[in-house]
Amino acid sequence: MIVSIDVDAQKTFSPLCPAELPVAGGDEIVAELNRQAALADLRVMTKDAHSPAAKWLVDTPQQMLQPTGLPDADVTWVAHAMVGTYGYELLDGLPDTKQYDYCVWKGVDPEFHPYGACFHDLQEKLSTGLIEWLRYRQAKIIMVGGLATDYCVKTTVLQLLKAGGWQVWVNRAACRGIAEETVRLAWQEMEAAGATVFHNAEEIENFIKFNNLK
Repeated sequence: MIVSIDVDAQKTFSPLCPAELPVAGGDEIVAELNRQAALADLRVMTKDAHSPAAKWLVDTPQQMLQPTGLPDADVTWVAHAMVGTYGYELLDGLPDTKQYDYCVWKGVDPEFHPYGACFHDLQEKLSTGLIEWLRYRQAKIIMVGGLATDYCVKTTVLQLLKAGGWQVWVNRAACRGIAEETVRLAWQEMEAAGATVFHNAEEIENFIKFNNLK
C-alpha cells in the first residue's frame, strides 16, 4: 500500500498571501503533488487550521520567533491559516477536502502550534490519528511533499520514521522551504533518520516500476 501525503499545501504558505507566511515558490508544487499522488493508492491532506484567539499570535514579522512560554507553541508567529480565510485554503488545483482519504487539521486549539502531522502537541503525546490510520491501511510506502521543507514537512517525516513500519519517501520537487540553510539541514536530517529523497515524481515512478512495487 502506497500513501501520498500533501503537507500544509495552503495559500498561506505561498506568495499568494504575502502578509502571512509566504514561502518562495510555495504555489508551484501542485502539479508535482498531483503526480506523486497518482502513483499512490491513498492520499492524505494536512492543513494548519488556526484560531484568531491563538496565544502565539503577534502583529508583525519583527515580533516572530520569540519564545512564548507555552508548552505546545514554542515561538510566536503572525496570523496564518486562520480557519475560513483565503490563506487557509488549499492551493488551487489540489483535490477538494472530501476527495482525500484522510485529513489532519493542525493547531485548532489556541494554545497549540504543532508542526508535524502526527501529533497535536510538541511532546508528541496526543495523536492526530494519522499513524494509526496508516497502520490500519497497512501502508508500506509513504510519499511526502508540501510546505515548508524546514518545518512541517521535516517534522512530519521524522515523526513517520520514528513510528516505523514503513518506508518514507520525500519528493524534493513537491516541497519548498523558507531559508536556504535550514532547508539544507532539513534534507540532511531527514536522510540521516532514514528517509529516501527523490528529485521528482518521475524518478519515484521509475523506481516503483523498476522494483515492481505496484
